[in-house]
Amino acid sequence: MASRRDEIRMTPGEITGFVEAELTAHVATIGPNGRPHLVPVFYVTRGEAIATWTYAKSQKVANLRRDPHATVLIEAGESYGELRGVSMECDVDIIDDVEAVALIGNELTVRMLPEADVATSASQFVRAQAAKRVGLVFNPTKVISWDHRKLGGGY
Repeated sequence: MASRRDEIRMTPGEITGFVEAELTAHVATIGPNGRPHLVPVFYVTRGEAIATWTYAKSQKVANLRRDPHATVLIEAGESYGELRGVSMECDVDIIDDVEAVALIGNELTVRMLPEADVATSASQFVRAQAAKRVGLVFNPTKVISWDHRKLGGGY
């Protein structure tokens, strides 16, 4: 008999589709006081990894420069029977190259503002912002998933 955990686990294809469909990830790093520092970020996919950009002087970047590990949670659902999510333990690459950071910024802009004219006009803003930011690439080392919809209403 399969465990309830096995019943709700997503397949690799379901994980990919879910991560590509959602917009916000919650990123946990370890702060200087040893406590988790948790923040939401918009992201783009890079194969199995996700990428974002953020201000170089942000707390999450300071934490990642000290310890380049994070846990990322992407979740959805309004009721217990709808809950689904992916939790990833990740090794994190910090990207300092301005061109590579601008590329992530452009990808995020296109994803968040798909109207072509808005994304095009935002590219100058992105380039100016890239000089103050870094890219973060979260490379999963362990992935856990769940989709309570697979329970069919039976808990």
